[in-house]
Amino acid sequence: MLKTLGKNPSGKRLEETQQSANYKNGAFSNQSPTEVTLKDATMVKMMREYSKRPKDTAPPKAIPFVTTNLKTLDADKPTIVWFGHSSYLIKSQGVSILVDPVFSGNASPFSFFAKAFDGADNYGVDDFDTIDVLLLTHDHYDHLDYKTVTALAPKVKQICTSLGVASHLEYWGIPAAKITELDWWQEGFFANDITLTATPARHFSGRSFKRAQTLWSSFVLNLHGYTLYLGGDSGYDSHFKIIGDKFGGFDVALLENGQYGKNWPYIHMLPEQTLQAANDLGTKVLMPVHWAKFTLALHPWNEPIKRLIAAKETCRAQITTPQIGEPVVLNQSLPNSTWWEFE
Repeated sequence: MLKTLGKNPSGKRLEETQQSANYKNGAFSNQSPTEVTLKDATMVKMMREYSKRPKDTAPPKAIPFVTTNLKTLDADKPTIVWFGHSSYLIKSQGVSILVDPVFSGNASPFSFFAKAFDGADNYGVDDFDTIDVLLLTHDHYDHLDYKTVTALAPKVKQICTSLGVASHLEYWGIPAAKITELDWWQEGFFANDITLTATPARHFSGRSFKRAQTLWSSFVLNLHGYTLYLGGDSGYDSHFKIIGDKFGGFDVALLENGQYGKNWPYIHMLPEQTLQAANDLGTKVLMPVHWAKFTLALHPWNEPIKRLIAAKETCRAQITTPQIGEPVVLNQSLPNSTWWEFE
């Protein structure tokens, strides 16, 4: 249990985080003033509401999924395979980039909390060969999973993550030489024409009671002539337009769409805000993620995608809605079935 919690920066790692322009008064901060939860939303109140959550916060039966052989998947151009929530694989010309994998069965240090839906947890560590880059956007349990990351570590060549997160990884036995930490607007250069740039997000971090000791980021991936926006977690704010203008638009943006709630309106987006963020980014394709695997909020499990599709005319991007495990191939195959209507 204690190992799962990880370890906040100390010593040299703490000194590095303290040098960041985004670190002030003993913690990282957002670009805009941001309350993680509303002032009257106490932990006791939120836990009481969660304990009485409606049945439709989880699907009534197993989620349908597609079985894809990830080891033999041929990808001449960027190909994305989603594993539910914010976990996905990007393959291109023999390169594999795995983002925020959570394959342990739950998004929590407790096995009884935030369990994966039936059908949403059929991929695991054994489905992967070598991973060129493991990207970890921030240290929350539904993005940084101790069991998954430590099991994957022998297969991973390099890890890219937000400033401060290396402290958790080193505590778990992963060599520092494997890890590249990035502050907002810093670039990391990897093999075979891969560049990752950490960009701002409006969120927070923390695996225990002390928050904001490590940074949270979105990332811009330049891969074999394509530009991808990997959103991590973020509430809506002006940074989407700034990023879109700076990079001149994107071939695809993977943006959170789900786990929003009345008690935390600034750190996650409503579906309509996700569509606006896609417009701000100037993306050609929007792929909504951060849903369909865990119950972390009180809305119906498929409400986020229903709301997003209902308002899609407000978005200039083409929207792709793959099943878990179904490949998305840029400029070639953009699945858009309403597979969530299986009740």
